[in-house]
Amino acid sequence: MAKNMQPILKRSRALGISPGDMGYSKESKRNPGSQRRAKKSEYALQLKEKQKVKFVYGILEKQFHKYYEKAANQKGNTGDNMLVLIERRLDNVAYRLNFGKTRRMARQMVTHGHLLVNGKKVDIASYEIKAGDEITVREKSRDIPFFKALREEGAERMIPQWLELDAENLKGRVVALPTRADIDMPIEEHMIVEFYSR
Repeated sequence: MAKNMQPILKRSRALGISPGDMGYSKESKRNPGSQRRAKKSEYALQLKEKQKVKFVYGILEKQFHKYYEKAANQKGNTGDNMLVLIERRLDNVAYRLNFGKTRRMARQMVTHGHLLVNGKKVDIASYEIKAGDEITVREKSRDIPFFKALREEGAERMIPQWLELDAENLKGRVVALPTRADIDMPIEEHMIVEFYSR
């Protein structure tokens, strides 16, 4: 399995993403770092937008392109479809349910087999969740200090409307599938679609 080893803070600054938006800092600034004033080409802007989404969700190029192709074959807006498909990844859902402080931590929880989907162990971060799915922490993993703290103190971040969390029982449920409006990152997905459809 390929592993993303990019330095988080440096890459965040280059892409104009706040580390706080990704769970790495309590502070949340929309435009961190100084921005260069040189005018960028259309291609450079499209590429940066694609890199931003890949970086935020921790997806490598080959898999990201597959999401684009799958979204292009679905009915409706390709950009919206692609973001919704990515948002439905198990590692992202685990992050949204506070089963990890960051998406990388949530991915590690998944790949190490700490989470169950509908009572079955799933250790594939890209597993696509469906409406009605129940994500729980495995019985053997409940004594991990991180999960103990979650059970005692509750969720650190707000849970999106399409998910439900029972922190005391370390159980989450997918109430409905996410929509484009549920994705809170400032993403211009039309630029990604333009990039791939050149």
